[in-house]
Amino acid sequence: MHRFHFYAILKKYSLTVPYMDESKLLSIGEASKALGVSVDTIRRWDREGKFSSVRSAGGHRYFRKEDVDNFLFDIFGIARKWVTDKDETDIPSNFYCQTSSVFQARLSRFESELGNIPRLKDFFPLISSLAGEIGNNSFDHNIGNWPGMPGIFFGYDVNRGRVVLADRGQGVYKTLKRVRPELSTDQEALHIAFTEIISGRAPESRGNGLKFVRRIVTGNAGLNFIFKAGDATLIIKGGDDGLLIQESETKYHGCFVQLTF
Repeated sequence: MHRFHFYAILKKYSLTVPYMDESKLLSIGEASKALGVSVDTIRRWDREGKFSSVRSAGGHRYFRKEDVDNFLFDIFGIARKWVTDKDETDIPSNFYCQTSSVFQARLSRFESELGNIPRLKDFFPLISSLAGEIGNNSFDHNIGNWPGMPGIFFGYDVNRGRVVLADRGQGVYKTLKRVRPELSTDQEALHIAFTEIISGRAPESRGNGLKFVRRIVTGNAGLNFIFKAGDATLIIKGGDDGLLIQESETKYHGCFVQLTF
């Protein structure tokens, strides 16, 4: 029997897990700290089946360390859920940058961690610059005008070579519509954002940094880049100057960026 179904059955009938190795379990307080969310959020996730607990013979609630680690590794999934759910959802504080200053501090730590990866010795400043441009772009376009939860999601796994940034901001279409009123789709907006020099009128001029992002990615075969906004998805493959823009499978509130290296 698959482990997931085994534990689901135990939970359904309020059974305990036999022979638990407590060295591989976390208390609800420890799980809360590791995930960067409140104890109340952990309890709600448990009730909803999003993050299930196990019970000791004494009835105490524990969480498997393996499940916590796997949850934190799924940075793409966590960010995607945050920007596609109709209602704002909780995100671990480990990944949440409410202000630009918090983002800059975490970006510096990110660059330092990248520098410790031997294969990235001569490459890591570019990766850091890309992440910095995307994150700064979110703050520059939305500062003082966040339609929803302010701030950005910034998660990464330097060993697996992946970074994700996301926001629930105004999005590319609404931002560019101010200076390009003829725009009618998210796909058109993404194409312009990554190919054309926009008017210097603030804050639209900030978006010109996306052309910088494109140049870096297309000039380096080790990078792959996905940008989603509204119902549009843009894909750039490292070393390839072409842009693939298509309709997204779902609606994104704000922007979602996935970078692999």
